[in-house]
Amino acid sequence: MISIYLVDDHELVRTGIRRILEDERGIKVIGEAPDGETAVQWSRQNEADVILMDMNMPGMGGLEATRKILRYQPHAKIIVLTVHTEDPFPSKVMQAGASGYLTKGATPPEVLQAIRQVSRGQRYLSPEIAQQMALSQFNPADDNPFKTLSERELQIMLMITNGEKVSDISEQLNLSPKTVNSYRYRLFAKLGISGDVELTRLAIRYKMLDTGHF
Repeated sequence: MISIYLVDDHELVRTGIRRILEDERGIKVIGEAPDGETAVQWSRQNEADVILMDMNMPGMGGLEATRKILRYQPHAKIIVLTVHTEDPFPSKVMQAGASGYLTKGATPPEVLQAIRQVSRGQRYLSPEIAQQMALSQFNPADDNPFKTLSERELQIMLMITNGEKVSDISEQLNLSPKTVNSYRYRLFAKLGISGDVELTRLAIRYKMLDTGHF
């Protein structure tokens, strides 16, 4: 029996995934969380064979939650399920230690395939994501400036564009406001912008945002 823990801020999404999984023999949903913070707290005392993690959530996002869960459970198997198809998200997520990356456009059979594959200790990438990542290595014309951001800068970028204040980001990531602002201005410099509004516009332009959260 493969045990599953669901993490997504949309109850409707969790309900839909749970129904798909509950209809499948050999798979059991043992819990769910509406945010990254809850998932991290749960992981301190509990384990699942596979964690299905949303990427973009208010507060602690999937990238930070994945990193923290793996700190407590180095062998945890996490599949990030997201609307983001553009690099650098897949690369950063896999570098953070996730075992799989699926888009929310994945079919139920693909989700089940990913779960079974990851539960066996293998990695899984959606075919479209795997192809895109492979091609991006050989595409000098790819001018996406967000690829220059570090994992932490990318996480803070997501939180800023989700409307999080510096004080909230500081609390969620256990960083001082001064440190958060340092990351903020550093990513501004890398992207050639001067403020949060410009950041949001640039993120929309390069498809870095889940506009379903707006």
